[in-house]
Amino acid sequence: MSDLQKLFEKAAKDVMSLAERPDNDTMLRLYALYKQGSEGDVKGPKPGFFDFVGSAKYEAWEKLEGTSQEQAMKKYVDMVKKLAG
Repeated sequence: MSDLQKLFEKAAKDVMSLAERPDNDTMLRLYALYKQGSEGDVKGPKPGFFDFVGSAKYEAWEKLEGTSQEQAMKKYVDMVKKLAG
């Protein structure tokens, strides 16, 4: 396992214990970076119109299409570090 992968996994655990819950836009960005870093480009059909949360998550992840998993992991780790202060 690479050092980046270890940092990414640690950041995923650290985000759960942040002192304060980030705002919704930040949460969507974290979600999208995590999914892009762990799975790559978005897959599967977009959730239905009335699934507002699912649609928002899908769209946030979709915006990162073409971003490498390594780049997404780095951005995720950096963002969690900033949030943790």
